[in-house]
Amino acid sequence: MAAARRQRARRYRFQEGPAALAVRVPEVLDSQYGTYVWPCAVVLAQYLWVHRRSLLGKRVLEIGAGVSLPGVVAARCGAQVILSDSEELPQCLRSCRSSCLMNRLPNVPVLGLTWGRVSPELLSLAPIDIILGSDVFFDPKDFEDILTTIYFLLEKNQHAQFWTTYQVRSADWSVEALLHKWNLKSTHVPLHSFGADKEHLASSSMPGRHTIEMMIISLAQSEGTSLYSTSDCSTR
Repeated sequence: MAAARRQRARRYRFQEGPAALAVRVPEVLDSQYGTYVWPCAVVLAQYLWVHRRSLLGKRVLEIGAGVSLPGVVAARCGAQVILSDSEELPQCLRSCRSSCLMNRLPNVPVLGLTWGRVSPELLSLAPIDIILGSDVFFDPKDFEDILTTIYFLLEKNQHAQFWTTYQVRSADWSVEALLHKWNLKSTHVPLHSFGADKEHLASSSMPGRHTIEMMIISLAQSEGTSLYSTSDCSTR
């Protein structure tokens, strides 16, 4: 009940020139919950907003969605979105549904997908173009399970990409070896290239260091072209 009393509806506004988008999401004001809006989610949502014209009709899956800010923005930009979080975290799945209702998106599906687990829900997913994940690389013990799931999805959808933002919490944490193991490659996306290097975006009220990075992960052998130009990106 204490957590419920700390919940609030938080409003986010994304703007590029005269075009603007406002969304509202439920937030629990406690960092131990997957229902807090971390800076990574805002940065990824900004990337989606800047590239909104190319999202129309794209099939998008957000993993570890929680409050689902990126997924909601993608849906508001015309993408066909599926939201997912661990089937073992019913409070996060409730947050996904609440975010949809707050933004008049009652028909967006919400699925329980647990990283590293090949479930009937995972096997029956329709084709997808883009996978989203904000701050999913939070705990190193989950890194391989996440990339196992991503590899499975990219093998089924070989022209798809995984767009992910992460917070640099330790110089010793890296996914490079796991990317190589799973035959995946990553492209670094500078925050300044989509206006996400502003303090009000890549910051948080939580204590500590908040350095945010973004990368796009795809199959290493994939010869498909990117959905967006990577002329402003540098290979990691």
